[in-house]
Amino acid sequence: MIKFNLENRVAIVTGGAQGFGLSITKRFINSGAKVIIWDIDENECKKAIDQISSEKCSFRIVDVKQIENIQSNLNEIEKKFGKIDIFINNAGIAGKNTSVVDYPLEEWKKVIDLNLNAVFYCCKSVVPYMIRNNYGRIVNIASIAGKEGNPNASAYSTSKAGVIGLTKSLGKELAKYNIAVNCVTPAVAKTRIFDQMTKEHIDYMLSKIPRNRFAKVEELASLVTWLSSEENSFTTSAVYDLSGGRATY
Repeated sequence: MIKFNLENRVAIVTGGAQGFGLSITKRFINSGAKVIIWDIDENECKKAIDQISSEKCSFRIVDVKQIENIQSNLNEIEKKFGKIDIFINNAGIAGKNTSVVDYPLEEWKKVIDLNLNAVFYCCKSVVPYMIRNNYGRIVNIASIAGKEGNPNASAYSTSKAGVIGLTKSLGKELAKYNIAVNCVTPAVAKTRIFDQMTKEHIDYMLSKIPRNRFAKVEELASLVTWLSSEENSFTTSAVYDLSGGRATY
């Protein structure tokens, strides 16, 4: 396993207590970073801290749908650590598997609010800290669904397409600084997000992957860690496919 150098870097991972986020957190810690997990599930946060067992890892209960909550926590983190180098927008939900015609309005708003609006709030809030230091790495976790669209998952697909567009815009805006903004479009992995999906939808997604398996959380963590490193000194506004060959563009 390649050890990317994140020594002396301060990183925040939203939804970092489980699934993709936990795997990213572990890889960051092994690469030398100090990591602050942002999550709303305190029990999962405590489990993650016990599992990682490192003084470099801590957590905060943060609702990323609330911009005031985001901004107050960023301010406290900068006061404690002196800077914020890396921000990973990972928190998200799948939403219901049903047609556009039958999709509940409140469920649509719920998915868009966490998967897209919260990413905007976090990016908007953390960028000034990175500009002050003329350094930053932002990685947004999108999805192959955002590139191709999955039937019976319109809210999820739309939210992740929005994340891709936001990434491209923000990366161009920050190109004159030493700040890289990229996103990753993974195929689904066997995490707790499966609990939110029907078996038919899971089978559909697997049938579309030429490698004939789901992504591994460790594979995503490896790519995200490189994108978050100083070694990634040129690429920005980019979309990195991690779909096992499913992506058509």
